[in-house]
Amino acid sequence: MKKSFYCLCFMLLACCTTAQTFAQELRIPEASSTQTIIQDFGLGKITVTYSRPNVKGRKIFGGINPYGQVWRTGANAATTITFTENVIFEGNKVPAGTYALFSIPEETDWTIILNKTAKQWGAYGYKQEDDVLRVKVKSRPVDEKRETFTMQFANSTTKTTELYLVWDNTAVPIRLQTDDDAQITANIEKLMLGDKNKRPYFNAIQYFYENDKDLNKAMQWALEAEQMEPNGPWYKLWKARIQLKMGEKAKAIATAQEGVNLAKATNDDEYVRLNQAVITQAKD
Repeated sequence: MKKSFYCLCFMLLACCTTAQTFAQELRIPEASSTQTIIQDFGLGKITVTYSRPNVKGRKIFGGINPYGQVWRTGANAATTITFTENVIFEGNKVPAGTYALFSIPEETDWTIILNKTAKQWGAYGYKQEDDVLRVKVKSRPVDEKRETFTMQFANSTTKTTELYLVWDNTAVPIRLQTDDDAQITANIEKLMLGDKNKRPYFNAIQYFYENDKDLNKAMQWALEAEQMEPNGPWYKLWKARIQLKMGEKAKAIATAQEGVNLAKATNDDEYVRLNQAVITQAKD
């Protein structure tokens, strides 16, 4: 009798252990998949991690996501956004760091929220007193229905980008700008006072030209670089571009023609084209 009892217990224990092991090993796809997107931005990066629910025939905004209520901006854990450098978020300065990205959907005007409590489940523990920033943005309709909630960067330049929230027939753009111009300019000024052979002429000239800095200073650097590398068609190009931007068309044409000749001598088709483009622009 005892022997039978112990055998029964052992069998039950074995069955429970097998069932438990099976349950631990069973994996199924997440209903809302997780995605991380990364955008190089200025001197740093922006990283967004979020979960992606699907429409599944439901009414989304004004339905399962009621107007006027805080939304986790996705599914599962609250969406997080990380800035490795300071940024300007819809016109407001935001320090580098990781934040929860909440939103309050409305028919046309959405509230976008950065909250300092990055790690939290959904919006259940959301506290307004932990908000770092609240801004209003305009939503817009989209013609093509988006079944899966999607966040994506668009129109990215060296200084600006847009983060889009898109779901169902609604898109919400968030504008971001870099906040590193002062740091970059200070670094350039410091490095350009050092050993001439180690000065970053090309990058310094390019940055000052493209960001409407002191063109006289950029021209001075271009002349110095031209003397150090007289056969470089790239410095002729930047010198010509600066001259054109300063309104000196005749000088720009002459300089760019020198660049074309130097580039042709080394079969550098790229700098032939670029210098020729300055000549064409100056003649228009």
